[in-house]
Amino acid sequence: MSNIPTPATIDAAPTASQPLLAAVKQQVGSVPNLYRIVANSPAALEGYLALGGALAKGALDARTRERIALAVAELNGCDYCLSAHTYLGTHVARLDAAELSANRDGTSSDPKAAAAIQFATALVRARGHVAAADVDAVKAAGYGDAEVVEIIVHVALNTLTNYVNSALATEVDFPKVTARAALAR
Repeated sequence: MSNIPTPATIDAAPTASQPLLAAVKQQVGSVPNLYRIVANSPAALEGYLALGGALAKGALDARTRERIALAVAELNGCDYCLSAHTYLGTHVARLDAAELSANRDGTSSDPKAAAAIQFATALVRARGHVAAADVDAVKAAGYGDAEVVEIIVHVALNTLTNYVNSALATEVDFPKVTARAALAR
């Protein structure tokens, strides 16, 4: 059970959140509990959806975005996000089990993707205070300035959802995946 109420239906959410949740349902086919719990604050839901929507139009492909999400969720020990992104990584990004496991370990079988994930995990571990060499390494792997910025913002967005779900004990509504080892618990 979550630490604050999770609206059971779109109609049970605050009025200002209802059209946003309806749009999620239309796009995704359902309204996962993450969106429902964030809907307690219409402003937070609007901001989360806007940033996620903008990043979906960015330079990073869906596979890279899912890989980053998995690595960040593993480091932050967020079972909800690990469960959601394992599902999305499998069914949307078409990542196989070995790749999902590698991503959770902070790497990839694809050298370019590995560089993005390693940069993302360095960001999490250093709380953003990475060395210039970390930026140089991801750029040397073929990522441009816009992509480097997007990796950083994806880490921030995923950290946000990790924190929401962990702090509020959001009920997992995907096949359950448990973190192997969190950065700090």
